[in-house]
Amino acid sequence: MKIGLTYTISPGLHDETKHNNYIKWLNLPGQDEIITFKVSESNSKRIEECSGLILSGGIDIHPQYYNSSSLNYCNAPVKGFQKERDEFEIEILQQAFKQNIPVLAICRGLQLVNCSLNGTLVQDLGESLNKIHKPETDDKIHGINIEESSLLYTIVGEKKSPANSAHHQAIDKLGDGLMISGRADDGTIEGIEWADKSAKAFFIGVQWHPERMFKFNLDTNPITKNIREHFINAAKNIQL
Repeated sequence: MKIGLTYTISPGLHDETKHNNYIKWLNLPGQDEIITFKVSESNSKRIEECSGLILSGGIDIHPQYYNSSSLNYCNAPVKGFQKERDEFEIEILQQAFKQNIPVLAICRGLQLVNCSLNGTLVQDLGESLNKIHKPETDDKIHGINIEESSLLYTIVGEKKSPANSAHHQAIDKLGDGLMISGRADDGTIEGIEWADKSAKAFFIGVQWHPERMFKFNLDTNPITKNIREHFINAAKNIQL
């Protein structure tokens, strides 16, 4: 089995910790392989080898991908956007959907899926909500309220759970074909999935970072542990 994972490190930075957190969280056995998708390697075609795809977190998506011309909003990337990464990952995502393989979209990944399906983003949550959601020296923790009619609820088995938070943007207009599976207490959208799941592979998007919940001793919490298990099991069932 091969799992695709988009590369989360910004150009010019050499700290692999964030990317390695995903690899450690997946904890795949030796016979399985993680294919890391990097713009610098132009290896998007390797998605055809994959039984599943994880879209990782990272820098804000360029506003053009959600039909906005506003580039100088509060907390916009200081060193500029990475349009090459946006385009590269949208190409991989579209192919993954075409192949009908499982997709797990995390933080920026959730936002990328929403934008690719004609959704939009709140460019900055504002001072009050950023106190709850935007990271400082580390992630923050808040509650997630899970829709009982959702796949996410089937996976997690709980109506409410703590989750970590490291974002200052969020979904505004929901993308085509999606439903909301979870919200923070303040109403911020924290989970998405297909509204009509018939004949579709596993897909969920989460605004939190399940791969980093070990930092809060929450690595056995269903909102991280069960998501990992369901994604991997779904990928194992794919016949390429």
